[in-house]
Amino acid sequence: VLIAPLRMHIREGTFREPDLLLLCDAADPRRQNRFWLGADLVLEVVSLDKPERDLLVKRSEYAYAQVSEYWIVNPQTETITVLSLADNTYTEYGSFTRGETAASALLEGFQLNVAAVFEAD
Repeated sequence: VLIAPLRMHIREGTFREPDLLLLCDAADPRRQNRFWLGADLVLEVVSLDKPERDLLVKRSEYAYAQVSEYWIVNPQTETITVLSLADNTYTEYGSFTRGETAASALLEGFQLNVAAVFEAD
C-alpha cells in the first residue's frame, strides 16, 4: 500500500496520483520505482474544486487501467462509495454513510467505519 504522491500509469501519456494505491502481491510486476503500471485498488478523496474529476473522469480512467476496486471518499456527502470492476465497467458494490461500515468486495474482511473516517483530523 502506498499513499500519494505516487503516479500510476493509465495509458500512454496519462498518469494519475490516487490518494491510496494497493497491489495485493508485493512481487507484482506492475510495481515500479518511478510509477506503478496499475493497482488492484485505488482510493480517492473527492476534491472540492473539481468533484467531477474524481466522480466521473477518474472512474473511467481507472476502469480503462483495469483497477479492480475504486473507493470514492466524499467529504461533502460524507459517503464512501465502493466500485467493483466487471467487464471493463464499474458497478456499485455499496454506498456507505455514517452509522455504516464500508466493506471491500476485493479484500475479504477489510472494512472502514464511515463515521470514523470523517471524524478523523
